[in-house]
Amino acid sequence: MLPDFQLTLTFRDGLTGIADFSAIKTSKSSGIYAPLVDPDFFAQVQIELGVLVWPNGADLDPAWLHENLSGGKTWSVPF
Repeated sequence: MLPDFQLTLTFRDGLTGIADFSAIKTSKSSGIYAPLVDPDFFAQVQIELGVLVWPNGADLDPAWLHENLSGGKTWSVPF
């Protein structure tokens, strides 16, 4: 885990990149992702069956992450 709501990700095919979740801090409609604004909660991210998940059930599709990280080394996750 990197500072300021960023995660370094490495996929099975060797693709690596940084997913920047910092937009969560200013999002007004983040729904299930709203608790991620708390750094302690954000840090509870786990990988289950290749999927990023948090304790409240929030998750991110690995195919979506892979697709968006394939265009560059850093991707800002929209919320």
